[in-house]
Order: sequence, then structure tokens, then C-alpha cells
Amino acid sequence: MKLHKLNEMTRGWFVGDFTPSLYQTQDVEVAIQHFAAGTVEAEHYHAIATEITVIVSGEAEMQGRRVKAGDIVVIEPKEITGFTAITDVTTAVVKLPGAKNDKYLAL
Repeated sequence: MKLHKLNEMTRGWFVGDFTPSLYQTQDVEVAIQHFAAGTVEAEHYHAIATEITVIVSGEAEMQGRRVKAGDIVVIEPKEITGFTAITDVTTAVVKLPGAKNDKYLAL
């Protein structure tokens, strides 16, 4: 058994084609992320990948909709979304395929 810490990973990403990674692959990326209330991530899209976000705890706004613990948001390729933490929020995110350098800021 190996033991690692989530805080050793970059922004909570622990599976994917980056360093550090516990499982290096281009097939998928996986993260557990924590955001403080008020955190805003710029609107962006992925040209290739689908991104699935589970709101584990807290509330956020994505695409102008409020999402809360237990909600699962699926963002398809080329669909624009941003993220605003309404409260402290924990998310689990799966991006597939991993598609390195596939994040584009919406203009």
C-alpha cells in the first residue's frame, strides 16, 4: 500500500497526464477540489473533453444555475461554463478524455 495526500497534488488533480499524478494517463483526469466561498473560475470550455462535476458539499453557480451537494453537472465539449463558489464547496471532477491543453477561456 502507498499513501499520498491530496494537498500534494496540483489543485486536487490526482489522476491524469501531469506531474504529480498517482496514475499517469491521457484517458481521464480526476480531482477532488475545495473552493472557499467567493472563489470564481473564469468561463471556459473544452474542445475535446467532457467534464463531469459532482458537488460533494456546499453550493456553487455554474452556467447561471445554482448547484448544491448531490448535484452532478455534465459539461459537453465546446459548452461554456464558469464556476462561482456561493459557500465553501468541495467537488469531485472527472474529465474525459484527459486531453492535455484542452482548456480555453471564453471570450
